[in-house]
Amino acid sequence: MIRNYLEKVYAGFLGMNIGIRLGAPVEPLNWTYERIYKTYGDITDYVKDYKNFAADDDANGPVYFLRALVDEATDGQLTPQQVANAWLNYAREGVGMFWWGGYGVSTEHTAYLNLKKGIPAPQSGSIAQNGQTVAEQIGGQIFIDTWGLVCPADPDKAADFGEAAASVSHDGNGIYGARFFCACIAEAFVENDIQKIIERGLQSIPKDSTYAQVTRAVIDFYRENPNDWRACMQMLFDHWGYDRYPGVCHIIPNAGVCILAMLYGRGKLDRTVEIATMCGWDTDCNAGNVGTVLGVVNGIAGVPEHYRRPINDGLILSGISGYLNNLNIPNYVKEVAALGYALAGETMPEEIRPAKPGELHFDFELPGSTHNLRVSDPFFCRLFNTDEKAYQGKRSLKILVDEMARGEQCKIYYKPFYRREDLSDERYSPVFTPTVYPGQTMSLNLYLEQWQGWENLGIAPYVRSSSDKKEHVGGFIKLIREQWLEVIFTIPEVGGDLIDEVGIIIEGYSPAKSKSIGMIYLDDMKITGKAKYQIAIAKQHKELGVITPFSMDHGAWVIEEEKLSLMRCEPAFAYAGNYYATDYQVTSRILPLHGDSHLLQIRAQGAMRGYQAGFTSAGKVGIYKNNFGYQLLAETEYPWEKGQEYEVCLSAQGSQIQLSIDGQIILSVSDESFSYGMYGCGSLSMGRTLFGDFAIIEKESK
Repeated sequence: MIRNYLEKVYAGFLGMNIGIRLGAPVEPLNWTYERIYKTYGDITDYVKDYKNFAADDDANGPVYFLRALVDEATDGQLTPQQVANAWLNYAREGVGMFWWGGYGVSTEHTAYLNLKKGIPAPQSGSIAQNGQTVAEQIGGQIFIDTWGLVCPADPDKAADFGEAAASVSHDGNGIYGARFFCACIAEAFVENDIQKIIERGLQSIPKDSTYAQVTRAVIDFYRENPNDWRACMQMLFDHWGYDRYPGVCHIIPNAGVCILAMLYGRGKLDRTVEIATMCGWDTDCNAGNVGTVLGVVNGIAGVPEHYRRPINDGLILSGISGYLNNLNIPNYVKEVAALGYALAGETMPEEIRPAKPGELHFDFELPGSTHNLRVSDPFFCRLFNTDEKAYQGKRSLKILVDEMARGEQCKIYYKPFYRREDLSDERYSPVFTPTVYPGQTMSLNLYLEQWQGWENLGIAPYVRSSSDKKEHVGGFIKLIREQWLEVIFTIPEVGGDLIDEVGIIIEGYSPAKSKSIGMIYLDDMKITGKAKYQIAIAKQHKELGVITPFSMDHGAWVIEEEKLSLMRCEPAFAYAGNYYATDYQVTSRILPLHGDSHLLQIRAQGAMRGYQAGFTSAGKVGIYKNNFGYQLLAETEYPWEKGQEYEVCLSAQGSQIQLSIDGQIILSVSDESFSYGMYGCGSLSMGRTLFGDFAIIEKESK
């Protein structure tokens, strides 16, 4: 494997998201090249601040579609249909993930509906099926960055992966764009010269393609005019503009912008994404793609701090899993790197090994990493990644505590759950379920280096509940100077609420005449163990188009009489909980009001995978398996009635799936298709149901 592979993946993924975040506020249609220039002039920083940036399709696709390698293509031989299955499994139809602009208008919407109707990939994205205009829009290259990241120094393999992924929705030049950028990203791991990287990308596509022609046109112009990118942009307007290529966002004009930005950016990440943004057209897509290439080229050292700091190692996505939507970048890039090692057939170094699925581990080993930890009061505390001291490994998180007197406090915390109030916008409909739960254990290690203050600083572990903003605090502990101290905290019950902060409270104990000043080093922070908790519907909220903490796919969902109400005319389900939960049970009181299908679900891995059980038809209960189609695994007579409430418990232990009603085991089946997944509720047919509070108990695996 290449040297510093993990760090280059980290830099490439950061570069992609910096570009997306920079370009998103000036994305068309209202923003034009001229308006961007008149409003912002020469862009050298983000043009808009966000509370927390809710990413768009440019980030969703690279993360979620790569999961085809985890779910199905485990042999490393990728097919278009395997990527298509990721589309169907991780998207909520009509909501989030990508632009749902209508059949025959939005390429992605068109492809999704084709797949849903049974048209297989790559026919789903072909020119023959959808016409050239739809097939050659920009989406072919904007969802593919991670395919290049898992194929370092292998541009041919990267291009083939990119083609397989892009062909789900695109064809022609749409596929060539995917091949080109995947090859460029892969080549960037071993080549620093951007012109050579572009030439290597061109080797992956037909020489006579329009994509190759616009690339050559920009290269030729650059050689004659190497110092005036705006003149090059005028050339694109004159010869390769939107007026010549139909559709909402054609790939060819934007390909020209990408080549322009990479050449005139002179090999620098910041200037490259800035130029891509100032050019207009599809600003976030173009800046995101070139940001990945230049991120890999330059590595962590080449990612400017003023662009990196607002990212803070956090990414908010818009897939069907609220758990996966809260993405921690250092942990995620380890998963990407692990795939890269597996595809290369090489042994993965232990330091790259990702955290156990379903647990959180913040080790701060990647230079500059923060794992999205925050401070409540920057007047008292600031965070820095450092190699000065570490509990294990080489790096830790350094907390500057500056002039804190007795009784003054500052929180250092991670956000495991977001509410609407935490976001500046929601155009791609993100949804969330917590990544931390009661019953789990938080552990971390702290080292005090105090320079001033009569009394040592103290800390207390805590979590905050979302609805009432109440801090649930463990006992305060005085830190010991010049010594590592392990802190272990069992996360308490929060009365059916959700946890939206987890961390430590730092408190000063010295009087004002000798305020505490010094450093606290934090390392090896983990959230592990089995959860046991309740979801009280009365404490939930309807926001972001859902009822917290659920992700809803179809149906009309409201809170009614402190219960979760579902009215539907088609299959509709809600999803929540740890995506990687294995052996557990979920219990809820179900009140069937209309219709024959009233179900809980368990080990759901998305819209197309999981188990469902409950009332299946008049006088019957059953257990289903959904594996891109519902199969009835078992069914039996049970005299249930509409208008009567039942306590329904669905459990999974090993291969056993068991349904209990009012404390009595009714059905049990053995199936090994799914070993982990989310819980939830829903229905397969028209009707109306009320679901009461949910109780979740995770169990030790046998």
